[in-house]
Amino acid sequence: MTTYKLWYWAEIQGRGEFVRLAMEAGDIAYVDVARERGSEALIADMKARTDRPPFAPPYLDTGSQVIAQVANILLYLGDRHGIAPADEATRRWLHEVQLTIADFIAEVHQVHHPVGIGLYYEDQQAEAARFAKEFRDERMPKFLSWFERSVAGDWLAGDRWSYGDTSIFQLIEGLHYMFPKRMKAIEGDYPRLIAIRDRVAQLPGIHDYCASDRRIGFNTQGIFRHYPELDAD
Repeated sequence: MTTYKLWYWAEIQGRGEFVRLAMEAGDIAYVDVARERGSEALIADMKARTDRPPFAPPYLDTGSQVIAQVANILLYLGDRHGIAPADEATRRWLHEVQLTIADFIAEVHQVHHPVGIGLYYEDQQAEAARFAKEFRDERMPKFLSWFERSVAGDWLAGDRWSYGDTSIFQLIEGLHYMFPKRMKAIEGDYPRLIAIRDRVAQLPGIHDYCASDRRIGFNTQGIFRHYPELDAD
């Protein structure tokens, strides 16, 4: 069995966490390379790749190919390790859900960087406050309501967990960290998503991973950032 090499920044959960969680839940062997060798090694590895180079991390080195983009990596792992539905139509639908999660994550990041990615949060704080209000009032309910309607049973795609469920877990956990007041006010509207979060937390691989020092805490360098002034009921 191949031990995959996962490349992502060493200091944050970020987008790489969506891949880590699926692999931990599925007991898929991997090395988190930059966690062992530092983010400088990641930068050097990216610069050294000239044949179909990844645009950005995370990317997965399978030994025979390099796969980038979270949804693409999870599609690959789902097919090969049984962490996706067996039938093709549901696998494609799950990929659709994962791509929608990626859209949502892009907006999450835009909350604290609405003007420029290269600028500090403090340089765009007034704009972030305006964006955060729209995000809390309109965008969060729009996305979360669709995810809630998409749940097909105890799990997102039926009677067994998939990588989509570990992604929902990370999404709900991140939103609780980023907007504790807002999530407390609205989470009752999404009982299926909260139930999935709770079930995923009890999966042996996830439980052990979250209890370990390998699960970096949320912080104000990652995607989900808690700034109290951006939160409200």
